[in-house]
Amino acid sequence: MEPTIIEQDGLILVGFSFFGDPFQSGEWTEENEIGRLWDRFITYLMSYGDRIKHIRNNEACYEVHIQHEETASKGHFEVFVGIEVEKLEAVPVEMIVKILPPTKYAIFTLGGTEITGDWPRQIYHDWLPASGYQEAHKYNFQFYDQRFKGMDNLDDSMIDIYVPVKQKKQGQ
Repeated sequence: MEPTIIEQDGLILVGFSFFGDPFQSGEWTEENEIGRLWDRFITYLMSYGDRIKHIRNNEACYEVHIQHEETASKGHFEVFVGIEVEKLEAVPVEMIVKILPPTKYAIFTLGGTEITGDWPRQIYHDWLPASGYQEAHKYNFQFYDQRFKGMDNLDDSMIDIYVPVKQKKQGQ
């Protein structure tokens, strides 16, 4: 699992979020908190998508996982799903804005069952400690575009995982 490393400008995202343990059911299903969050977001887009101004790409969505103080002790974190906008203007009151900073990312491309596999362990416990990098920020995001064919079509799907990284300082 080798990533591509890039420098990325900041991102402005609008969408919906959830805070807690989205995997309390023990596994990924479309009925867990993340699946329901996506359902809520897609339903909103289909009904009211014209309310969102300056969408950069109608065919790309983001799922951002943000670690908080409670992540390590309770398994609670924030999950945000949304789309990128070029600038903020008249954001619907139902929506939340996330502004991700300009940073360097390690991008991992996953396909098929890798998408629902234990990629966090592979990235954070295997690749990251052995690389010349460390976490730059306490979040990562999944980028979904036309390559993602849906959960019922995983074998034909691909997504990218973006992990913010920075060079390790000597001696770390």
